[in-house]
Amino acid sequence: MKTVATELALPGVRLLELETHEDHRGFFYESYSRRTFDDLGLDLEFVQDNHSRSREGVVRGLHYQGPSGAQWRLVRCTVGEVHDVVVDLEVDSPTFGQWLAVRLSAENRSQLLVPPSYAHGFAVVSEVAEVQYKCTGLHRPDAERALAHDDPELAIAWPVERPLTSAKDAGAPSFAAYRADPDFGPGWSEHRSPRP
Repeated sequence: MKTVATELALPGVRLLELETHEDHRGFFYESYSRRTFDDLGLDLEFVQDNHSRSREGVVRGLHYQGPSGAQWRLVRCTVGEVHDVVVDLEVDSPTFGQWLAVRLSAENRSQLLVPPSYAHGFAVVSEVAEVQYKCTGLHRPDAERALAHDDPELAIAWPVERPLTSAKDAGAPSFAAYRADPDFGPGWSEHRSPRP
């Protein structure tokens, strides 16, 4: 089955659009194929799958794991729709501190491939949404990191008026704090493009 991978405005971030077969019974598609990733030059080995369910107005993130637990993430929405956001955290990147957003939904079946040096989060814009993502690294509590989703310096345009967040996310550090002590310093550009 054919998958189209488009590199977006931030280095290494790719939107994957998957071929879907539909008929009177419903639809079928390969949500992940190692062969397809090899064909696209994406040499990644996923070791953990995560699944979340959230109600409308929830904002999860911005999350990432520091270098000791760095992981690529392949994100998709299988129920409902989310406004999915990534932020470039690599200090020597020309797009450091910039963000982009895409809509992921059960209807469009698109997936977002997020490099390790990006924070990731999403806002639920449907009544409910389920987000699933594959990771190349296992979850490590000691490597957990977060940024404030409402940081004024980042100025992310979230499509929800009163975001519902966890207490942990509500207390996440500012982008200024990250700049003062960054996790992804010089040399991390090599991790943006998986090598065959």
